[in-house]
Amino acid sequence: MSDRLDWAEAGRDWPNRAASRFVSAAGMRWHVQQMGAGPLLLLVHGTGASTHSWRALAPLLAQNFSVLALDLPGHGFTGLPAHARLSLPFIANALAELLGTLGASPRVVVGHSAGAAILARMCLDRRIAPQALISLNGALLPLTGVPGHLYLPMARLFAALPLMPRFVAWRARNPALLAQLLASTGSHIDADGERCYGTLVRNAGHVAAAIGMMANWDLSVLEEDLPSLPTPLTLVVGSADRTVPPAQAERVAARLRQASVRRLPDLGHLAHEEDPQGVAALIVDVARAAGVLPPS
Repeated sequence: MSDRLDWAEAGRDWPNRAASRFVSAAGMRWHVQQMGAGPLLLLVHGTGASTHSWRALAPLLAQNFSVLALDLPGHGFTGLPAHARLSLPFIANALAELLGTLGASPRVVVGHSAGAAILARMCLDRRIAPQALISLNGALLPLTGVPGHLYLPMARLFAALPLMPRFVAWRARNPALLAQLLASTGSHIDADGERCYGTLVRNAGHVAAAIGMMANWDLSVLEEDLPSLPTPLTLVVGSADRTVPPAQAERVAARLRQASVRRLPDLGHLAHEEDPQGVAALIVDVARAAGVLPPS
């Protein structure tokens, strides 16, 4: 069992493989995908995912945008510098360096779950200046209650155990465990998505990055800074999300001058994978309202 995914093997039938290439920036080799033409739109996935999360959405968006997607540090097919601490500031700065290397200035940015926090941090730090920020079931606030007191200490414990990623990857060979993980999101995704998540969670390197990201994730500073967010924020919420409480979006919107909430009935945490056409139409609508695309 390799500690890193092999592109020649695991990537041979990866979704949208023809759009893939590898770019060196911020001390690591990034897997990126680019497709389409038009205003630049950046897609950033959440903890434990990869570019496969956009497998159906990205081609739809490519009808109106030049789409750029990537695997976060240590995730999927992107490398990770030795001893890197996968904190929010580290990832935000590394992604900013990648965009600089690519000469990319996105006009619309879309982040799923923790990806929304990364993009909000970059906007606050003026590392990017998009006309619209779209959060898909974004994890923008610290967890409260029992989850807040349980998940972070557990993630830190797992991160301190060198063999834990290999154990989790080995356990994930049981299809029932993967099914349980996906069901916990409140979403029902297609077989190709299940296959890709299976490939990821059975790889010790990817699992280590996901655990490391959770162990080093601190949203307290972002929570304090959010009222100063300079970018209009659209909070897209799946009403059946079991990962990020849907009520969190209302709490965020109440604190920002330029924020709105769009609800997706009956969809879970992976709403963009369940209904890519509906989410693509919503993103295009937001882009038109922001003046990025011409009126319909």
